[in-house]
Amino acid sequence: MSIGETLAQERQRAGLSVTQVSLQTRIRETVIRGMEADDFSYCGGNFYARGHIRSISRVIGIDPEPLVSEFDATHGGAPQPVSAVSAFEPEQPVAFRERRAPNWSAAMALALAFVVIYGVVQVVGSSGGGGERRTAQQVAGTPAPSTPAPATSAPPKQSDPVAAAPRTKVEVRVEARRTTWLNASDEKGKTLFSGMLRKGQAKDWTAKKEIRLVIGVGGSVDLTVNGKDLGSPGEGDGVQRLSFDRDDPEPA
Repeated sequence: MSIGETLAQERQRAGLSVTQVSLQTRIRETVIRGMEADDFSYCGGNFYARGHIRSISRVIGIDPEPLVSEFDATHGGAPQPVSAVSAFEPEQPVAFRERRAPNWSAAMALALAFVVIYGVVQVVGSSGGGGERRTAQQVAGTPAPSTPAPATSAPPKQSDPVAAAPRTKVEVRVEARRTTWLNASDEKGKTLFSGMLRKGQAKDWTAKKEIRLVIGVGGSVDLTVNGKDLGSPGEGDGVQRLSFDRDDPEPA
C-alpha cells in the first residue's frame, strides 16, 4: 500500500474528513488530497512533504516514521546531516580589500598647489585694481555728464466707479408698527406669509423676481426693499397692495 493510500485509509478509519484534518494540521485541503493521491508536488519540496506526513499521521493516530522512511526511499533518500562548520563556512573565500593608509604626501602637495595658485590670483587682481584707480584719478577732473532728473509721473487718474452688479433676487423686510393683517407672495403666486403680524414683529422674504404684499391697514408697517428703507407707505389708505422687483426702489 502506498503512502497516500495509507494516509487516506487511516484518516477514514479515524472518522475524520479532509476538512477536519486540514483544520487541525493547518495544511490546505488541496495539499492533503494530493498527498492521499501520492502527489507530493503541492507540498513545496521534500522537506515540507516529510513535515506534512508527520503532522497528518499524528492527527489520524498512526506512527509517521515508517511512512517518512518510505518517502525517503522513493524520493532520493533522507537528507544528509550538515556539520556546523560546513553550514557557516562559505564555499569560496571572501576577498577583503586591504585598507590603505591615506597618502598624506599627495594631500600636502595638492594643498600647497592651491596656496600658490591663490597667491598668484591675488597679486594679479591687486595689480589690475591699481590700474583702474589710476585711470579714475586721471579722469577725475572731467566734469561728469549731468544726469537728467527723473520725470515726475502724473498722478494716476481715479478710476471710474465700478458699476454695481445687477441683483439676482429681491429682498423685502416688513416690521409691524401696529397689529395688522398681511399677505406676501412671490411672482408665481406662492404664498410666503399670510396672517396677523403683531406690533414689533418683523418678517423677511426673498424671491427671484418679485414679492407682492397685501397690507390690511395702510401705514401699519415699515418696509425695507433691497436694503433701502422705504418707511411706512400708505398712511390712512386702508387695504394696500404693493409689489417689488429686483430693481426697486427706483432711484429718485
